[in-house]
Amino acid sequence: MLLKNKVIISGSSGFVGQNLIAYLRDAFIETVLPSRKELYGLPAEFFSRSAAIIHLAGKAHDLKNTSEPDEYYKVNYDLTKKLYDTFLQSEATKFIFISSVKAAADKVDGILTEDFIPSPETHYGKSKFIAEEYIQSQPLPEGKSYYILRPCMIHGPGNKGNLNLLFKFISKGIPYPLTAFDNKRSFLSIDNLCFIIKEILERDDIPSGIYNVADDESLSTNELISIIAEGAELKPRLLNINKRIILGLAKLGDLMGMPLNSEKLQKLTENYVVDNSKIKSVLGMELPVTARKGILKTIRSFR
Repeated sequence: MLLKNKVIISGSSGFVGQNLIAYLRDAFIETVLPSRKELYGLPAEFFSRSAAIIHLAGKAHDLKNTSEPDEYYKVNYDLTKKLYDTFLQSEATKFIFISSVKAAADKVDGILTEDFIPSPETHYGKSKFIAEEYIQSQPLPEGKSYYILRPCMIHGPGNKGNLNLLFKFISKGIPYPLTAFDNKRSFLSIDNLCFIIKEILERDDIPSGIYNVADDESLSTNELISIIAEGAELKPRLLNINKRIILGLAKLGDLMGMPLNSEKLQKLTENYVVDNSKIKSVLGMELPVTARKGILKTIRSFR
């Protein structure tokens, strides 16, 4: 007998997994948590009493570029393919794959929508994209559905990513020197991601497909610095240095191996705005957490 309030989660030990388990538990949804080793050998019968599979397990983007390319394809593609094949043979009805906006684009000129023709540049993005392609290419039996969610940068209490690094930087009283660069970026509160997944699990009126997942508002880095300072109970210290000087220092950093180089400057000042209107339209409701509220919650957890 299929249990509608029972789901299988891969990659449950990570940041998203731990938050999702707690969120679903509060919604009285039972979770089954196989290990990474078990995932490679699960028979279809394992899914026989679970209504859905939430596939979080993956090889994350390595900012230090020390990972071998094959590692991305083995985990992000091969494991996804195996789990999806098993899902198709099982009695489970929903497959939720957590992909990434990087499966579509590493750089965004304008606003990223689901209609954008994917052109990933990294092995991380490419491995996620071919996993998406495989899922979409398989005949979908009646009564089954798939959801490919493309989150942008996820944050929340317990996350040790870029927001944590900025928090430490600001907490030391160091002025932020890149205020001359005006950019916009999208973020995603872990609460909004968990909310969307819960809605997909509980409802049968959401069609299969690819969905961008982001908070409603995009923020400039200057706005982000101000919110982080507020969360840290500090005054924001913003230093307005001429762009030409900063660009010159970055080029000097390329030659001398300094902390600020052209690649890091581009990452800190680039635009990456993600449109979330498609998922909101099918949900027929607003997301529960604003970008500002979510960032403040994350920053206050660092204290």
